[in-house]
Parts: sequence; structure tokens; C-alpha cells
Amino acid sequence: MFTTRPEILGTFGVISSTHWIASAVGMSVLERGGNAFDAAVAAGFTLQVVEPHLNGAGGDVPIIFHAARGNGPEVLCGQGVAPAKATSAHFQELGVDLVPGTGLLPAVVPGAFDAWLRLLQDHGSWRIGEVLAPAIGYAAVGHPLLPQASEVIGAVAGLFRDEWPSSAAVYLPGGNVPAPGALFRNTALAATYQRIVDEAERATSDRDGQIEQARHAFYRGFVAEAIDRFCSSGSYMDSSGSRHGGLLRYGDLANWTTTYEPTLSYEYQGLTVHKTGPWGQGPVFLQQLALLDGLDLGAMDPNGTAFVHSVVEAAKLAFADREAFYGDPSFVDVPIDALLSDAYSADRRRLIAETASDALLPGSPGGATPRLPTAVDTGPDLMAGAGEPTFAAKPSRDGDTCHVDVADRWGNVVSATPSGGWLQSSPIIPELGFCLGTRGQMFWVEEGLPASIAPGKRPRTTLTPTLVTRDGAPYLAFGTPGGDQQDQWTLIFFLRHVHHGLNLQEAIDAPLFHSAHFPSSFYPRTAAPGRMALEERFSDEVIADLRRRGHEVVVADDWSVGRVCAVSRGDGLLRAAATPRLMQAYAIGR
Repeated sequence: MFTTRPEILGTFGVISSTHWIASAVGMSVLERGGNAFDAAVAAGFTLQVVEPHLNGAGGDVPIIFHAARGNGPEVLCGQGVAPAKATSAHFQELGVDLVPGTGLLPAVVPGAFDAWLRLLQDHGSWRIGEVLAPAIGYAAVGHPLLPQASEVIGAVAGLFRDEWPSSAAVYLPGGNVPAPGALFRNTALAATYQRIVDEAERATSDRDGQIEQARHAFYRGFVAEAIDRFCSSGSYMDSSGSRHGGLLRYGDLANWTTTYEPTLSYEYQGLTVHKTGPWGQGPVFLQQLALLDGLDLGAMDPNGTAFVHSVVEAAKLAFADREAFYGDPSFVDVPIDALLSDAYSADRRRLIAETASDALLPGSPGGATPRLPTAVDTGPDLMAGAGEPTFAAKPSRDGDTCHVDVADRWGNVVSATPSGGWLQSSPIIPELGFCLGTRGQMFWVEEGLPASIAPGKRPRTTLTPTLVTRDGAPYLAFGTPGGDQQDQWTLIFFLRHVHHGLNLQEAIDAPLFHSAHFPSSFYPRTAAPGRMALEERFSDEVIADLRRRGHEVVVADDWSVGRVCAVSRGDGLLRAAATPRLMQAYAIGR
């Protein structure tokens, strides 16, 4: 099969990420004796600098990892929670019926910083100054600005000039949109991270003590204080069309920390697939596997009508359950065992017909009553870029996501999906050089839903890394940007690898598709019943067949859907691959 680049093979270490600089940084850490955790952390902080339109210091990151000296896969939850002031009643008093997608109102506690440092502290070997050095260097000295970042800045330049002057000061140097490939600096962000390192190193020479001091500086020190001042002292335009202040306060940061959690898993074709809990959409990947497990996918053409139709119809059912049942299990009772049970999956599988469904059909797992939001817009513009599309390379003010996977020679494997805190999400905090994330837009203001907003609650994030084990050993790690599409694109990659024998690069390069049938997780929460998109590399016959089956097919540009990265280990070899789409992801190894 044709591929755009080789599958990387080696024995020393491999890394794949959504930016070549982050991949090079991670590989340099491995070359200098660091392990997969050190490499992932250094790459993760670098992604905040070189992909500022896709993630930032004020964002979030779920991490799934397998430590060679550990007890199996674990989840490190770097998803921050809603502020103490974030209640449905408060939003209703403001006259806001949907949490805005931009501005300060949707800001939750930034989770990425603590998650990366907790991973470093507990499983890495490097010091805080060492892992932050590349990010500080690229922020201070500069990095070549991605064409997509330049396009995003251009799309929001008017907003920055008119409403968010602190963002204009950083991203419109000299008052102009920086050109693609131009050397771009964020000296305020460099200064923030350098101050954190300096305070940590002045406090103690102990490695763990320095990491603790750095965490303190962010969540109980000068960073938290600056966030509090900014959120409480001004109002800024957001996507509701009005100006609002922020709800996030010092106490919200000071009282929060990352948590370790067990993975949720499903046995499939001799492999164990591990995902996050239902505070994220990760279990929807497992539900799709459970639905498809009763079909002979291996006998289907991986680019044929039967395969595409089956996968899309299974997605509709699984994502309907996501909408009806998923939420932070610390607040809601999610019937996850019933959702993944063989009996429930078999019953739901009968709903996959030869024609496309136009209905949103959650089930009743274990007798549970589904509860769907009433404020779902079925407008026509979903495929034009609402939420985190990664649908086509075109100017957009929407945010998106990054991904990084690492495997080292000692048996450690890390998969992480950083996101949030995009340059276009909310105004820059001047003294910090970064903005807050807007993950709160994934809450519903409507009360009584599993994902209704509440103080201290995690939004039902779309961020969803995947780790697969075989006979208890780490085998495969992968992920992608793309919001609601993440657990569709990665599922297709995984199925083609498992059932059709495609290697990592072949499975990534093969044409992709996804459904837009269910409500988007992003403001303005639109849905497009029956609609699906696929890359134009699918044959005219397949497109026509899908339309005859009742699908509303949108043909996307070639090489425009999905940004999957992956690493694997087995047979004494390490492997890695990265998507060619947008021409920035890269896999490295030796």
C-alpha cells in the first residue's frame, strides 16, 4: 500500500507528535538518557509554544501511560474542574443559556501544568529546569510560525484589536498578523516559565522539591494570583455576543490537583484497549468496539461501503449514549459496566440496519433512563468548523488539540492529548503570556443532565488518548486532535491495523471519515443528523452507495481529515508513525 512516509522502526526509542519540533525535543531527551516520561513532558511543554493555536499553558491534558516498573496502565487526569462560582443559576442570572466557547466565562482550572509535573515527579528522572528549557528557548528566541497559526491569528485579529488588547500585544507584533514561517516569540510566556524554574531552584537543590515548588508557584503562587486578578477585574467579549468577567479564582487553583485513576478497558481481538473514565469521551471508543465485535470487519474492504456504513452507524449509537449518560463520575452515576456489557452491546447492535439512521437513539443500559439536552441546534453549519474540527486546512477561529506518544527502550509508554488555552480562546493574561482554556463550554447550563455544570466538576472532555496492551505488556499508543472526531478517526486507524494488517503508517495514511450526527461538544452545540464526511480518495461508487443507504455525505478535500499519531512495541522493535495531513506532525526514532 502507498504511504507518504515510512513507518519508523528502531530499538532505542520512538516518539510521534503533532509538531516536528516537539518530536525532535522529545527524541533529544531520549538520546540524553531521559526516559519516555521525561521526553513526553519536554515535548508537551514545547507543544504549548509551537502550536499556540492548538494548546497552551492554560489548557488541559489527559495522559495514559504504562510504566515498566508499574502495575499496568494508568490514567493521569489533567482535566481541571469548574470554578466554585460556576453554577447553572449563575449563568441563568446572566441570561446565558449555553456556556460560551470563548472568553473568561468558560474557563476551568488549568490542568496541564500540574499533570505534566506530576508525571515528571513520579515517573521521570529529569529536573524541572531541564524539561522546561526547550519551551523557554523557543518562546524567548522564537520558532517558525505554522501557516495554520498565522491563519488563525488573521481570523481573530479584529477581535484582538477591538476587544482583547492583551492578545493583540502578543500575537500582532507591530500591529500586524505574523506571516507563515516567520520567527515568532512569546517573551512573556518565556519569562513566566523561567520565573517558575528560578523560584524552584532557589528554594531547594532537591529534584522532587523543585518540582513541588514549581507546582506551588503555578497553583498557589504568582501564577494563581495573576489569574485571580485578571478574572475578577475586567469583562471581555465572548462568543455569546456580550462581555463577561471570569469565575476562576485563586482558591479554585489552590484546592485542585491532578489524580491517578485506573483505566477503563475492553478486550478486543486478543488485545486490551485502555481509555479514560466517562468524565471524558474515551469510553465511547470501547462502546464502538463492543458494537462492532459482532461483525466480520476483517471480511470487509477497509475502504468499502460496508465498512464505512457499519462504523458510522455504530458511532451514532455509542455517541448517543455518550450524550445521555457520560459525566464526571464523582458527581453522576454513569452505568459504565452496563454500557460495555455483551448483552447490552448485542441488543444495540441489532439497530445497525442496512440504511442510515437519522435518529439520536441512546439506550437504557441496566434499565437506566437516558437524559438528553433540550438545547441542541441542528443547524446546517456544523461541518464548516464548529468546535475542534480539524476538518480542512482553512482559516478558522476555532481551537483544536495536539498529541504526543513516546516509547522507550525500558518498556515505558506514554500517550497524551494536550489541548485548551488556545490563543483564540480567551484574552492573554499580560504578565503571564498565556490565556485560559475554555473547556467549560462542554458543560450544559440546563440542569439535571450528566454533563450539567457544577462547582468542582470536570467537563466531559473530548480529549482521549489510547493505550493498548497485549498479554499485559504495552503494545500500542495513539491519539489525534479533532474534538468529537477523535474517537472516530482513531477507531478507524485501529480497526484497519487490527483487522486488515496495515502497519502504523499505512493505517494513518488511509482515507478517513466521520459522522456529525450527534450534538457537538463545543459551542454552539450543533448537530447534523445523518451527516457524515469522508475524504475524496474514496471511490465515486462508495460515495454513491453511501448516499443510496441514506447518508448525507459531505466530500472533504483529500488529506484533510484527522491527525493521528502512534507508537508501538513488539517483537523486539519499536515503531512510530505520524499523519502527513497539514504537513507538521512527525515521528522520530532509532
